[in-house]
Amino acid sequence: MQTLVHHLLTHKAKHAGHTPALSHKKDTWSYQQIAEDTQQLSLSILQSGLAFQDRMAIYLPKQKETVLAMFAACQAGNVFVPVNPVLKAPQVVHILNDCNVKLLFTSAARLQAIIGELDNCPDLATIVLVDGKTEHFDSLSLNVIDWQAFLELANPAVTLPTIIDSHMAAILYTSGSTGKPKGVVLSHKNIVLGAASVAEYLHITPQDKILAVLPFSFDYGLNQLTTSFLQGAHCVLLDYLLPNDVVKALKTHHITGLAAVPPLWAQLAQLDWPAEINLHLRYMTNSGGKMPKAVLEKIRQNAPSSQFYLMYGLTEAFRSTFLPPEQIDTRPDSMGKAIPNAEILVVREDGSPCEPNEPGELVHMGSLVAMGYWNAPEKTAERFKPAPNQISELPLTQIAVWSGDQVQMDEEGYLYFVGRKDDMIKTSGYRVSPSEVEETIYSTGLVKEAAAIGVEHPSLGQAILVVVQPDSIDFDDQELLKACRASLPNFMIPSKIIYKDAIPKNPNGKIDRKQLSQQYADLFQ
Repeated sequence: MQTLVHHLLTHKAKHAGHTPALSHKKDTWSYQQIAEDTQQLSLSILQSGLAFQDRMAIYLPKQKETVLAMFAACQAGNVFVPVNPVLKAPQVVHILNDCNVKLLFTSAARLQAIIGELDNCPDLATIVLVDGKTEHFDSLSLNVIDWQAFLELANPAVTLPTIIDSHMAAILYTSGSTGKPKGVVLSHKNIVLGAASVAEYLHITPQDKILAVLPFSFDYGLNQLTTSFLQGAHCVLLDYLLPNDVVKALKTHHITGLAAVPPLWAQLAQLDWPAEINLHLRYMTNSGGKMPKAVLEKIRQNAPSSQFYLMYGLTEAFRSTFLPPEQIDTRPDSMGKAIPNAEILVVREDGSPCEPNEPGELVHMGSLVAMGYWNAPEKTAERFKPAPNQISELPLTQIAVWSGDQVQMDEEGYLYFVGRKDDMIKTSGYRVSPSEVEETIYSTGLVKEAAAIGVEHPSLGQAILVVVQPDSIDFDDQELLKACRASLPNFMIPSKIIYKDAIPKNPNGKIDRKQLSQQYADLFQ
C-alpha cells in the first residue's frame, strides 16, 4: 500500500525493480538502484544529527542526487525543502532561516554564491557538496562534507523511524501578495494522493516516459516525478538552456508526457517540431497561468495526436481542476472541473454559493489541502479557513483553501478564471510578491517610493512593471536594473521601470495599485 512518499520507490523496487525509473543526461537508473541508493542516504541522514521531522534543504538543479535527497529525507522521517535553483543568496537564506534548515545539499559553486550570507543561518549545521571540492570551504565553521563521505556515515543497524501519512513530508515556498515567500507544508498524504489524482486523469502507465523540465520546488514540477514513480513510469530530468533543448529531448528520449507553463509553451510554439515526436507524445499539460489561444493552437498543430490538458492549481492545494482534452475546442477558456478527490466551490464573501456565471472566490476542499504555512499562523488563518458547507452535526471543522482567485462556473459546472483578489504578480509561471521586488528597489537608496505591479504580457502572462519616484534628478534606471539583477532571480527582474514625480495614493494613503494597473494596462500589448 503506497501511503508514504518513499513508498512510491520501494513499492516499485519490489514489483518492477529492473525497469527504468530515472534518466539524467546519458545515465539511466532502475527503480531498484534508486531505491537502494535512497535507503543508504536515509541511513546517513539519520546519523547526521537531525531529529525526527527536522528540515533539510536541497539547493540543486534536477539531477539524481536531488531526487535521492528528497526521497531519503522522507524515509528518514525528515522534511525536504527544495530550493529553486534560480534563486539567489537573499532568497535562499530566507528559506533556510524560515524553516530552521539544519542540513543542506548543494554544490560547491552554489555554496560559494551564498557563503557571504551563511552567518545569518544559525540552525544550519551540515552542508553536503554533491561535487566534492570541500577543501575550498575549510574556513567555514559549518561541517562541510562531500557526498561520498556523507554516504559512508550510513549504519545498516539503525532502525528507520515509524512514519504515518499525516506527518510532514515537504515544505514548498511560494510568494504571497505581501512579504517574503511562505512555506506551504505538505504531508505524505498530500503528495501521494496528489500524484494518484493527477495520474488517474492523465492515464499515466508504466509505459510512459515523462520529461521533467519544471523545478521540483514548484508543486507542478514535483508532480512530474511523483506521478512517474507512483505508476512505475520513466522520468527524464532536463534543465534546459534553450527551448530547442526541450524539443530535442522529446525526440531523443521518445517522451510520452510533457508539462510546461505558458511562457515556455509560447517559446516552444515558435519552433519546428520533428514529425516523429507526434508518433510517441501522448499528452501535454499546462498550468501556472492561462494558456493563450494562439499558442495552444500552434502547439496542437505540432503534435496533433497528443492530448492537451488545461489545468489550474495552487501550491496550497496542489492541483484543483483540469479540462478534458475533448472539451478544448468547445470551451478553450475554461479551467475545467475538479480533479479526482477534490471538491471545488465558487462562493460569495459570506460563503454562500454563487449562481451560475456569477463571479466568486474559488474554494478547494479535500485531502489535497495542505497543512498550512510554516510558522505563519496569521497568514494560514487568512487562506486556510472553515469550508463553507459545514455539516453542523460534525464536531470537527473541515478546513478548505480559499484561493483568493475569482472564478465563475457555468450551468454545466465548468469553471472560468476571472482574476485575482490580491495584487499577486503571476509571471513566467511564478507567483511574485510585489513587496519583495519593492524591498530590493528600496534597498538601493535610489528611490523615494516604488510600486511593483503585474501588467498583461503576451508571452510572460504578466510582466513586472515598477513605478518609482526617484530620489534625485540624476536618477538612472539602468543602475536600478543592475542592482535588481544582482539580488533577484531572473523571473523577478522588472521588465520596465517608469519614473514619476509622485505615485498615486488611495484615500487611506496607500499606493493606488489599481489606478497604476489601469493606467499601464496596454503597455506591453
